[in-house]
Amino acid sequence: MFRYIPRIVQPKPPLVVALHGCTQQAAAYADGAGWVELADRYGFCLLMPEQRRANNPNLCFNWFVPGDTTRGSGEVQSIRQMIARTVADWGIDQARVFITGLSAGGAMTSAMLATYPEVFAGGAIIAGLPYQSATNVPSAFQVMADARIMPAAGWANLVRSASPHEGPWPKVSIWQGAADQTVDPQNSGEIAKQWTQLHGTGQKPDAVEKNGIYTRRVWNDAAGEPAVEEYVVAGLGHGTPLATGNGQEHFGTAAPFLLEAGLSSSHRIVKFWDIAQGEPTRVYEPAAPAIRSTSDQPLRIPQVGAQKENGRSVERTRRASAPPARYDIAAIINRALKSAGLIK
Repeated sequence: MFRYIPRIVQPKPPLVVALHGCTQQAAAYADGAGWVELADRYGFCLLMPEQRRANNPNLCFNWFVPGDTTRGSGEVQSIRQMIARTVADWGIDQARVFITGLSAGGAMTSAMLATYPEVFAGGAIIAGLPYQSATNVPSAFQVMADARIMPAAGWANLVRSASPHEGPWPKVSIWQGAADQTVDPQNSGEIAKQWTQLHGTGQKPDAVEKNGIYTRRVWNDAAGEPAVEEYVVAGLGHGTPLATGNGQEHFGTAAPFLLEAGLSSSHRIVKFWDIAQGEPTRVYEPAAPAIRSTSDQPLRIPQVGAQKENGRSVERTRRASAPPARYDIAAIINRALKSAGLIK
């Protein structure tokens, strides 16, 4: 369990829970995806559960194990307990708790939203899978390679049966790379089916936005507010989309599974969740030096790269984007399957 609280927070701050992907560490993922800098900018708190090798040797959340994706047991219960502890410790606004994750963390985000929907105001699933799309290793292999296609009502019923909750449901942002060779991009549309059915929006989107970088579909609720959105990013492989570099909409640092895409998924997600309270109006003080967190100890992530702002020197988490690299695609797929805990 890692936690991060900025020096300046909103009154009764929101909480964002960030779930890393396979082989990743919790704090490094949250920092690389831009969540730490966003927390500093907008004054919300972060909770970063980290998988243990004793649970999964490749540090994957066990999204395909029924004992870990059933309300009141396993990993979903553990994450729920971390949330409850953090809400109590830091005076979190219980109406503004959100969760996001990448890959196995994205699939576990689906599980958390399904098993504890009353806890969350919203979620964001990145390169993930629908809840209960797999319940063992063979079916996990299958759905990653070739999405399981089901009617929307069938997907929604899996969520309804996961808890006694009857609504309202969390709003959901879905992100998928069109060139992802680890998780079949069709899974994105199946996740959209699952949540649009729960929200009762119908399957036809209310708005479609296209440009050279992405296609975004939006489904509105009965009040005309966005309830579900889906971004499919052109040419993007398996990872969290970033816009690195300097600028008000640039966050994160490119790395394996943290991919330069020309837009920051994390920034757009906080706006979709409505926890971005405008652009910063004052300089934020840098966080304290890094420490490893226990359940009683907030994580402080070191800031790097001094930058002048409003005449003062401000420490930034933002770094120069990494240069593009050439990869052996077959080796990456094999490594990703190992990272997902599906092959040895």
